[in-house]
Amino acid sequence: MQEAIDSFLLYLATERGLSTNYQLSTRQSLDAFAGWLAESKQIATPRAITHDHITEYLGVCKKKGKAAASIKLIVVAIKIFFRFLHLRKHVPKDIAELLPLPRGERYLPETLNESQVERLLESIPADQPLGLRDRALIELLYASGLRISELVNARLEHLYLEEKVIRVTGKGNKTRLVPVGKSARDAIAAYIDCERPQYVKRRTGSELFLSVRGGKLTPQRCWQIVKARARFAGLEANVYPHLLRHSFATHLLSNGADLRMIQEMLGHADISTTQIYTHVDQDRLKSVHRKFHPRG
Repeated sequence: MQEAIDSFLLYLATERGLSTNYQLSTRQSLDAFAGWLAESKQIATPRAITHDHITEYLGVCKKKGKAAASIKLIVVAIKIFFRFLHLRKHVPKDIAELLPLPRGERYLPETLNESQVERLLESIPADQPLGLRDRALIELLYASGLRISELVNARLEHLYLEEKVIRVTGKGNKTRLVPVGKSARDAIAAYIDCERPQYVKRRTGSELFLSVRGGKLTPQRCWQIVKARARFAGLEANVYPHLLRHSFATHLLSNGADLRMIQEMLGHADISTTQIYTHVDQDRLKSVHRKFHPRG
């Protein structure tokens, strides 16, 4: 079983080019399944597994209180694992092919309103150490809706300020061009001209955002920066990098942007992922109607 899982993970990495995080999540799901099979059913090979074993295991996960979203990830991992095994002829049939995906609960994403974003950005002092970097970083998160991984991997050669775009590589190693607004372009230019050179060391690469030691910022450090700047701005909301991505999409939609264009800018493979922002906007419209309509 472990040999089959290792072979499958190698396939995800080398042939599918899927992210390290996705590979790790898939391995955790399959390792847990394999552990349950070995302990409860004394099964150690994929050929001995039946459809009933899978459904029983999912029932165990549900009884243990796993959320629907977590069970869905497990189901997806098992389905693509057995599809791989069947295509490589390691098992005679794909026993997971007809396994239904559980319907996960849809949670509306949190967002900041436009005045909160303005307050956050305007509170960052340009004359303090790292002020220009942090302002440029948060401006870009909000202006272009980047994922945190896309932000920390952004490089100088990916940035085209004159063309007003940045080239980013998202999930599945898919590359896209995303517009960069004027405020973000101005903030990035000020940081590159006046502050970034201070942090360049002999081994510094061409990453756009640098730490004080001249290295690439980590996702964890970006979280800390955003949270610290939000506290300094006096925002009571729980502000984190992905919140700015949600705010980017919601504000575009509420100001009349086409959903397909937002999908393209966010790098969503499926329009259904982007459609959650229509619910956020509808809630906002209902709130405005209740507040301002005389018979609301």
